[in-house]
Amino acid sequence: MAAVAGPDRPGDDDPGRGRRIGIDVGSVRIGVASSDPDCILATPVETVPRAKDRGPDAPDIRRIIQIVMEYEAVEVIVGLPQTLRGEPGKAAKLASDFARRLRRQLPDVPVRMADERFTTVTAARALRESGVSARGARPVIDQAAAVAILQGWLDERSAALNVAEDGDQGGGR
Repeated sequence: MAAVAGPDRPGDDDPGRGRRIGIDVGSVRIGVASSDPDCILATPVETVPRAKDRGPDAPDIRRIIQIVMEYEAVEVIVGLPQTLRGEPGKAAKLASDFARRLRRQLPDVPVRMADERFTTVTAARALRESGVSARGARPVIDQAAAVAILQGWLDERSAALNVAEDGDQGGGR
């Protein structure tokens, strides 16, 4: 198996204000979420069926690109599933390959990988606790997982920007 890079972190190369798109790549479906332009809240968008075609013009890649363009996204965050030890597995390779294909089609929009341990499990539990039945809920779970991935990124981004601002204040307070 080819090496899978670790997750990215929000940092100096932040594109600034604007919507982000969060993606939970699965073998059957892709959950999609978006943020508001101020990067405070992630919300579900849709569930895209996974295409068997893995080419650059595959229907799933085309739909994600349409969403990125419709939302005028400044950044795309793809969940990177890892084991509890932080090691990549088969699912991480699937997500990394998908992100690589997206990068080729979206050269002007940064495509980042974010640690997504537990997001699907957490999303499924939250939906179950809110009364959503498991039957037929998979597409909703995929969207909720995308929301969790993106919200985690937004929260980490906010913390990183606050630390950077505090550091820019200088020492004479």
